Amino acid sequence: MTPPEATPGDAPEAAPEAVAETNAATAADVPTQPHPVRIVVADDHEVVRAGYAGLLATQPDFTVVGTARDGAEAVRVCREQRPDVVLMDVRMPVSDGIQATAELMGDAGPAQPPRVLILTTFDLDEHVYDALIAGASGFLLKDVTAERLFDAVRVVAAGEALLAPGVTRRLIAEFARLKPRAPRRDALAVLTPRESEVLRLLAEGLSNPELAGRLHVGEETVKTHVSRVLSKLGLRDRTQAVVMAYETGLVVPGAGSSA
Repeated sequence: MTPPEATPGDAPEAAPEAVAETNAATAADVPTQPHPVRIVVADDHEVVRAGYAGLLATQPDFTVVGTARDGAEAVRVCREQRPDVVLMDVRMPVSDGIQATAELMGDAGPAQPPRVLILTTFDLDEHVYDALIAGASGFLLKDVTAERLFDAVRVVAAGEALLAPGVTRRLIAEFARLKPRAPRRDALAVLTPRESEVLRLLAEGLSNPELAGRLHVGEETVKTHVSRVLSKLGLRDRTQAVVMAYETGLVVPGAGSSA
């Protein structure tokens, strides 16, 4: 599998819903980073690894601080370099991208763990769901265009989740159905009724403007609600909130409404 071409027009386009995108409307909505985004690229294929690293290095606001050929090396390099974002292949030797992601998310210390973007060949890959459970912020198909790749890195570096609404619903609902777990509603006891409603709507993949319209409140109020939900539940981003909504049984796959 080859990395995306440096010229966006020459890179292959994936199916419209197959490529993960931000819940925000456009890349222009992503805040400018105060410093270059530090990136580690992990992939077991040398050509792919070097291709992604070289492509990312063309952007003035990116700095590639390391590469890794397997999950164990990815963890070691990340602990040494403290990147903002890791581009992580899901299938690698020694330890895969799922295990590496879980290890990075479990690291304690003053610095936040990096945001992990999973690289995969198929959007409905069961391993992607496991990676989201482990703490990844989103995923990209390996045939993503160069511009989408750049946007994705900027989005997750800014603290946003990276799953298009349609992909969010299909991916997580499908694998929650295939891998059912006992509902854990007690985990949501810390939420107010309005915050539980916000979490349920997040699981539908709604953007902040859509949430504001559904709740009949302003976007600033929505941001406050979302922030409180994430804080109370100890979640890093909206992707993890969506996962928890299904894991706790707040949303039942295929039901189209709260449980």
